[in-house]
Amino acid sequence: MERVKHIFRLIHLGVWVLFIFLVVLQLKSETDAYWRSTAAGFIATCLYVFYLHFYLLTQYSGKRKERGYWLRLGAIALSGPLPFLIFHQKPFDVGFYSMCLVTIIPIFLCLSWLARVTENLVLNTIRKEQLEKQAAEAELHYLKFQINPHFLFNTLNNIHTLVYKQAPAAPEAVMQLASLMRYMLYESNAATVPLAREMDYLRDYANLQQLRYKNNPVVDLQITGETEACPIAPLLFIHLLENAYKHSPARLQPGDVKVRVALQADTLTFSVQNPIAPKPANPLEGPGGIGLPNVRKRLALLYPEQHTLTIQNTGATFTVTLTIHGLHDVPAHARKAHLLHH
Repeated sequence: MERVKHIFRLIHLGVWVLFIFLVVLQLKSETDAYWRSTAAGFIATCLYVFYLHFYLLTQYSGKRKERGYWLRLGAIALSGPLPFLIFHQKPFDVGFYSMCLVTIIPIFLCLSWLARVTENLVLNTIRKEQLEKQAAEAELHYLKFQINPHFLFNTLNNIHTLVYKQAPAAPEAVMQLASLMRYMLYESNAATVPLAREMDYLRDYANLQQLRYKNNPVVDLQITGETEACPIAPLLFIHLLENAYKHSPARLQPGDVKVRVALQADTLTFSVQNPIAPKPANPLEGPGGIGLPNVRKRLALLYPEQHTLTIQNTGATFTVTLTIHGLHDVPAHARKAHLLHH
């Protein structure tokens, strides 16, 4: 905000320097022995009227123009020609005073009003954008960490069981949980992360969930395309995978949850399919759920008009397909942050 105000001050300075130069150039070319005092008086009057009214409008910004404003405005208008008469080396002339009062004064009162309105409009627009950005960042932060806390509780219980049984998988499970938490707490603070890192996070999540099942991996994850150089908003897919676990039958067979990630040029297609439990305790779109509503809100903030989210429910399977276009462009929230910073 201060930088914008500084830019306005430089604009004021530049415009007045140009104005003074043109006034001096014009009066110097005329055959008037008093052109210096005339120029000084004219410029002083213009500055006097412009900035007194400009700062008067600052005091009454956002308020009704009450009696105090109009009285001060009248005083500025009536006293406006005085600097000109003081500098001008001629006797007081009522006619000249009146001419200055009806020509120069109204023009610079209007110019000061226009400058004040323009500056207020720009500053209010920037303030509004900053508030919207802060609200969006707060909402993104809240949505990002809405992962089900029961997952962590259950995982720790499972790891405790492995440790108690001295199972060989216990150290690996601890490392996967540490990797998952490190990603959530530190790496996901960036605006974007490589898609490959997001996929590693999904693998760690699936591996920890696998502790609940005795069968071979119940998640069939297949990735096509170069994921290292593709930027993506972090923690974008976890709710879709979590939702698949939540609404699947208690006993899953190997490969029942199918996750497909396809990257082509700058378009990403992510789909997850899971079998539906016969009588789920919570409906897939229930008001208490956070999976799909969370994803929709984050996509609206991160990739407006760049994504499509489709849902297909056959009764036996539930499939969510997310397509994001223009991944190599800067995300919307990052663009806003950049523009506001500069």
